[in-house]
Amino acid sequence: MARATRRSRRGGGAAGKAAEREKLGVIDQMPWRLPENTDRPTEPLNEDGIQAIHEGAMRILEEIGIEFYNDEARGILKEAGCIVNGDNVRMGRDFIMEMIAKAPEQFDITPRNPDRTITIGGNKILFGNVSSPPNYWDLELGRKIPGTREMCANFFKLTQYFNCIHFAGGYPVEPQDVHASIRHLDAMYDKLTITDKVPHTYSLGAARVEDSMEMTRIAAGLTHEEFEAKPHIYTNINSTSPLKHDEPMMDGWLRLARRGQALVVTPFTLAGAMAPVTMAGAVAQSLAEGLCAVALAQYVRPGAPCVIGTFTSNVDMKTGAPAFGTPEYMRSTQMTGQMARFYKLPMRSSGVCAANVPDGQSMWETSNSLWASVQSGTNMVYHAAGWLEGGLIASPEKFVMDCEVIQMIQRYMEPAVTATTPEDIAFDAIKEVGGDGHFFGVQHTQDRYTTAFYQPFVSDWTNFEGWEAKGGIWTAERAHTLYKQIIAEFEEPPMDPAIREELAAYVAKRKEEGGAPTDF
Repeated sequence: MARATRRSRRGGGAAGKAAEREKLGVIDQMPWRLPENTDRPTEPLNEDGIQAIHEGAMRILEEIGIEFYNDEARGILKEAGCIVNGDNVRMGRDFIMEMIAKAPEQFDITPRNPDRTITIGGNKILFGNVSSPPNYWDLELGRKIPGTREMCANFFKLTQYFNCIHFAGGYPVEPQDVHASIRHLDAMYDKLTITDKVPHTYSLGAARVEDSMEMTRIAAGLTHEEFEAKPHIYTNINSTSPLKHDEPMMDGWLRLARRGQALVVTPFTLAGAMAPVTMAGAVAQSLAEGLCAVALAQYVRPGAPCVIGTFTSNVDMKTGAPAFGTPEYMRSTQMTGQMARFYKLPMRSSGVCAANVPDGQSMWETSNSLWASVQSGTNMVYHAAGWLEGGLIASPEKFVMDCEVIQMIQRYMEPAVTATTPEDIAFDAIKEVGGDGHFFGVQHTQDRYTTAFYQPFVSDWTNFEGWEAKGGIWTAERAHTLYKQIIAEFEEPPMDPAIREELAAYVAKRKEEGGAPTDF
């Protein structure tokens, strides 16, 4: 496998004065930024369509209800005036709308490095790493295997390295070589030391949630009061579609809500399996499952920062397997974006695919998903880098390749691309060249050529003969080489030694206590 060649930064001219690209050893990449979506959203629904889906969601909540398997959540909702019958909870639209109106349209999450603070809402579009696959695949192995702690840590290194990844989601691959009772302790320790970006916690039992919040507090050097004053960590819960919220996720939801931390609810509604086969029906059901959780959080802590998520896609009706990046997935994401704006809530979607390896299918499906996020006005893009096999595999090559697409999206959003100043209209340069020359040598080009266009780090723009002369290296092979270089040269972000020691001591103490309870 040919080793990727590093590009050297050209000096002088625009390159000397522009900070548009940042060299961090292996590749030249764009600097850390919070991208702003400058496009108007794609809105497939007219006003009647918005009202129809809203009415459908409200009727689901009022007439059918949601199963809440968490006793505390049912008790709170009963106190709020909802109708509770066993596990089933029905709630009126007036209650729902009153509660979600308390949620902020925009909020910040501040990690241990305040320079990595992210803003959720408005026209910001932020990207996170792949989260939760149990399995790993890379080009060197050539096969699918269970994830390990080392693999998980390497994905955290990629998460930290790439400036276009803004938050550290769940385990990028499940570290199955660590027992489930202490897995969250090791993984959270790795996340908080290898990255300084906004962390995530799973809502999978009280011990895991409380440990994650405490470790986040320690890593940031905060008092308990400072921690609870604003969000520093977030959770993402999934309803168990159709129409159910389970016990541990609701427990975590309530724990983070009470401490003012960020909350994302993402129903897993696969049309044709766990939701109606029609996209409007699937979106209405997804909204009902999400909005009731937001309402619960607002009743417990008015103003709690909440995000409404969508994972609505379709299944392959021949096999029952989930499909992603489909036309239906794109439309449901756009529709949910419209409804999120109707409810004045920030939105989460995903960068996903059903492909099994980092091939052409993986990239067109993921690209469809990512561009649907752009079109919908999404604020948080989950699983934006590294996802394969419908979320069952994490791949480092796919992570690197996805970051190329994400950087292209960020470049697409830059105002400079569509600027219309006299210098951008370039009349004098056009006059100088006329109809007989070319623009390579004119001063207008010379002043701008280093920053005029997006410069890829994985894509190869040479012709076939040039590509063949360099060894005919396919995209995934180039991505593998870059991945290996990044890991080899990675340096952890700084952390105060006393804080690192306190964090390690907490992990050791909790391991001695047995960690989180399990049944094995």
